[in-house]
Amino acid sequence: MTTSPQAPLRVLFCIGVNQNFFDLPTGQGKAVWDGFTSMLRQLHELPGLNVIGTIDDDQHMVGPSGSWPWTSYVLADVVDQPTVAAACNLFRTVQVGEHGLWRYMKIEARVGRPLPDVTK
Repeated sequence: MTTSPQAPLRVLFCIGVNQNFFDLPTGQGKAVWDGFTSMLRQLHELPGLNVIGTIDDDQHMVGPSGSWPWTSYVLADVVDQPTVAAACNLFRTVQVGEHGLWRYMKIEARVGRPLPDVTK
């Protein structure tokens, strides 16, 4: 008897910007941006996570995102739930000065599965 490999999870990572970012003095947001890009780089490098695409709504949304609509999104196929948790944990481990990235941004993962491919 053969077992089929488990299909990857389709995950939408929803990323919001907190009020703390907007409370920073003018010009001090660059450190947060650097932390965010570091987080994205580490996300792309996570074993078992394949980024399909990203959307950034920062040109059409001003101010903090307390919930939907979020500021940006990352759609990925992820091997398992522990890898989803590791991706979210990057907001705790990536540093922005003396704080974690989570002080300025937040993440929420929506986990599901791909819809049927009707193009084939």
